Amino acid sequence: MDTTSKLAGGRASARPPRRRNTVKYRQTVTAYTFLLVPLLFFLLVRFIPTFMALRLSLFDWNILREQQPFVGLDNYKTLIDDEKFAQALKNTALYTVIGVPLQIILGLGLALMLGRVRAFRGFYRALYFAPYVTPIVAAAWVWQWVFSPQFGPVNTVLGWLHLPPQSFLTSPDQALATTAGLVVWQNLGFQVVLFLAGLAAIPRSYYEAAEIDGATGSQAFWRITLPLLNPTIVFSVVTGTIAYLQLFTQVVNLNFTDQGGPLGSTLTVAVYIYQLAFGRFQMGYASAVTVVLFAIILIITLLQLRFLTRRYDT
Repeated sequence: MDTTSKLAGGRASARPPRRRNTVKYRQTVTAYTFLLVPLLFFLLVRFIPTFMALRLSLFDWNILREQQPFVGLDNYKTLIDDEKFAQALKNTALYTVIGVPLQIILGLGLALMLGRVRAFRGFYRALYFAPYVTPIVAAAWVWQWVFSPQFGPVNTVLGWLHLPPQSFLTSPDQALATTAGLVVWQNLGFQVVLFLAGLAAIPRSYYEAAEIDGATGSQAFWRITLPLLNPTIVFSVVTGTIAYLQLFTQVVNLNFTDQGGPLGSTLTVAVYIYQLAFGRFQMGYASAVTVVLFAIILIITLLQLRFLTRRYDT
C-alpha cells in the first residue's frame, strides 16, 4: 500500500462515526418535534388565513351574491376615500397613544411600590391582577354602570362635590377616553406582574454599589432600574400596541346598541371590519381593511423593536 492510500485511510478512520443514538441527537430531535407543534398551529391558524384574506381582498366578495367578481386593487382604492375607515383609524391611534403609555407608567409605578411592601404582599398583587382575569364582557358591563349618566356612582360622587354630571359613554367627546380607561384598568394587573418580574431580575448588588457611591434613589432609578428594564418595557410596548390596534371586545360591549358610537367616536378598525363582514356581508372589502391593519401592526412592531431595544452589559 502506498503512502497516499495510508494517509487517506488514516483520515477516514479518524473521522468519528455518525451516531443517531447519542443524547445530544435525541435532545435535538425532541426539541424540533416540540417546535413543530406551535409552527403547525401558526401555519394553520395564522398564516393560511392571512393569505386567504389577502386573496379575498382582491374580489368583490359578498356572501349574499352568487357571483364574486375579481376587482384587483379596487377595494384598497376605496379605502382612500372611506371617511368611516379614516375615523376608525384615527380612533385606534388615539386609543394606542393614550392607553399604552398610561398602562406602562402606572404598571411600573405600582410595581415599584409593591416591591417595597412586606405585609400582605400576595394579597395586593392578587388585587391588582384580578381585573386582568375578569371576563371582558362582565368588566365592560360593570364599567357601563359605573359611568352611567343617570345612576352611575361616578356622577353620584360628582353631585356630592357639587360638580356637574358628565355624559361619559353617551358623549362623543368623552366616550373614547372612558373606553380607554376601561382597557387600561383591565390590563394594569398584567403590567404590574410583568414589571415585578423585571425588577426581581435586576441584581441587588448594583443598587448596593450605587448606594456606596452615594447615588440617590432617583439616580439609581434612571441609571440602573430603567436601563435594565428595557427588555420588559419593549415587550410591554409591543404587546400593548398590538392589543390596542386590535381593540374590539370592550368597544362592542360598552355600547352594544350603537357599536362604535356615539357618532363613531369609539369606533376602531377591528370593529369596522366586523361591521363590514357581518353587518353588510362585504367580505372582500373587510378583508382589504384586515390586510391594511395587518400591515400597520407589522410595520409599527418592527419599528418599535428597532428603535426601542437597547443593549446593556450586566
